[in-house]
Amino acid sequence: MIDMREPDPDRFSARQWPDWSFWTDARSGGPGLRLGRVRSVVVNGLMMGFLATWVIAIADGKHGPVRTGLVFGFLGCYAVAYLLVLWFGPLALRRQRIAMVAAMFALGVTPALILGSPAYLTALTYAIATGLMLLPLRFSLLLGSAAAVAQIAWMLARDGVVAWGQVLTLVAVTAILGIVYALTFTVGHLRLAREQIRRMAVDQERQRVARDLHDVLGHSLSTMTLKLGLTRRILETSDDTDAALAEIRDLDDLCREALSDVRATVSDYRTVSFATEVAGARMALRAAGVHAELPAAADAVAPELQGVFGYVVREAVTNVLRHSDAQRCVVRVGRDWLEVADDGTVPAEVVPGHGLTGLTERMAEVSGSLEHGRGPHGGFRVLARGPATGGAA
Repeated sequence: MIDMREPDPDRFSARQWPDWSFWTDARSGGPGLRLGRVRSVVVNGLMMGFLATWVIAIADGKHGPVRTGLVFGFLGCYAVAYLLVLWFGPLALRRQRIAMVAAMFALGVTPALILGSPAYLTALTYAIATGLMLLPLRFSLLLGSAAAVAQIAWMLARDGVVAWGQVLTLVAVTAILGIVYALTFTVGHLRLAREQIRRMAVDQERQRVARDLHDVLGHSLSTMTLKLGLTRRILETSDDTDAALAEIRDLDDLCREALSDVRATVSDYRTVSFATEVAGARMALRAAGVHAELPAAADAVAPELQGVFGYVVREAVTNVLRHSDAQRCVVRVGRDWLEVADDGTVPAEVVPGHGLTGLTERMAEVSGSLEHGRGPHGGFRVLARGPATGGAA
């Protein structure tokens, strides 16, 4: 079963072959597709009243019953073919589109050839309309121009006089249809572009929430796990209930802070402070028994980098606690750079996880960069550079 909602992008070229599936609501599929097709056929079927004038003119009996019957048969096939093209054409392949347009021109020319009158070539407006809908605009306009030139040449060869009113009718209808289809095509693409922008905005918001929740919960849960382990060891090895109660109070504060951060993240109100993250890193590293060398003051960092550097400290220290056997962690900062390094064992190949990927995205948002990997003195190192950093930290 063919999925009408997502046409194959290889079938069409956006600059050449028009994709009119939006015109018949083909992307919605199901009832939306059928409703769009019915609406297209009904609206354009009402526009076929122009053929009724030819039926009335041919039915006067001047052409004989045989020729009149043949012409009526071809005009009926012409009308039915036009409606079928409106139904199947927008989702057809290139070769099928070309065949449809060729069949429409053949059916439109045949009555004029049977009657021997170039006046009836004006009915080619419907064939030209299908060309404008299914073929590249330059090709369809070329077909319309060729029809007008053929009508003029036939008039000159047959009567020596050009009925400019009929020619102008063909040219005017072709020009009007070309403008209408071009505008409709442009409006449809703008609507699809707006839908794509809306989907991209939703995806970006989902990525933001996922990234922030990872940063918030990863650090908080890691610290809570360490403090729970420390509390259990205190209760199992000694009767120092005061120390255990102190750790439990810290756990209670961490739980409340994590809950508040999650709520603020979902509401997009959360702000990260570099000084707060350094203080949280000191407490977490102390609970894990890791010797920490942290900056004494946070004002050395540029104000516009305080938030993003806070995220870097949070994620880098969380990685030290969760994935490293380090005994020492050093955080050094400058105005537009930050380095977090440890002395742990580094695997031969470091595969960045969601945290480091999120940090890279955050640094890119402020025109900065992030490097991570084995440090020059061993261990793992994360180096963040702001937009003003030209050399190494």
